[in-house]
Amino acid sequence: MEPRLKPNELRQVLDKISNWGKWGKDDERGALNYITNRKRAEAAALAQSGEVVSMALPLATAPAPDNDSPVVHLMIQSDAPEPGVGGCADYFAISHHGFMTTHLDALCHVFWNGRMYNGFNAAEVGFHGAKKCAIEVVRPGVISRGVLLDIPKLRMVEWLEPGERVFPEDLDRAEKDHKLHVEEGDVLLVRVGRARRRKVKGGWEPAQGGIFPMAGLDPSCLPWLHERKIALLGSDGVSDVFPTGYDDNPFPIHVGAIAMMGVHLLDNADLDELAAACGRVGRYEFQFVMLPLVLPRGTASPVNPVAIF
Repeated sequence: MEPRLKPNELRQVLDKISNWGKWGKDDERGALNYITNRKRAEAAALAQSGEVVSMALPLATAPAPDNDSPVVHLMIQSDAPEPGVGGCADYFAISHHGFMTTHLDALCHVFWNGRMYNGFNAAEVGFHGAKKCAIEVVRPGVISRGVLLDIPKLRMVEWLEPGERVFPEDLDRAEKDHKLHVEEGDVLLVRVGRARRRKVKGGWEPAQGGIFPMAGLDPSCLPWLHERKIALLGSDGVSDVFPTGYDDNPFPIHVGAIAMMGVHLLDNADLDELAAACGRVGRYEFQFVMLPLVLPRGTASPVNPVAIF
């Protein structure tokens, strides 16, 4: 499917959805400002049975066609004297970004015309890390109402095939099907079934340029996301559809969400168990809890987000 917006139309949309200056010229939290204390308290009321569902993929330590930067896991100690006290220790090295690790993108991760969110200069990021909009601004965590829109359920398929697009009308239909409405301060999770497809068929080779064909949101969804005032966007893909169809903007959802709206992105989540739980309990809203690592000047963090029913 071709993108719905022409390149000049996409550029106009990016200008219209900008939240630069909305929370002041020095703001680095972006749409997380939509999550108020009241919003967190209301989300806590959604935890009724106490059931907890993780949305994190296991860290992938083995190379695969779609994992050219596997996590490095080294054992550095393992002693078990008899008698006496023993123990073990290990070491992990993780490249957060990419298509395999469940991670949260910081607002410094993407630039548009040399600027990051809120107009900060891209030069604020260098060998020293990010001086603006780094991942440590999320140190208090993300605790809010989580909402899942399960697009494969809507289309009555196991998963969307790589390259399939999700349009605004799909989001509207999913809301109606799931009997909910995405509201200000929500964490919106859009399932395309990528995790399920990979479990069944395995990883797949990247297309030309190192980009993996993947289902995701058509950029025409950006005004919808802006209007709903979501606090965070997540997917079992990376939210963007690939190929995007734009030569000058290969990551339009990343640009629109991160750089223009100040919406942090949760990439490579595993939403299969969550979708099953939502179907079983009959509701697609829950308390969402995620606590990123405190990585000063970092551009992302591996995360283990959970839903509490």
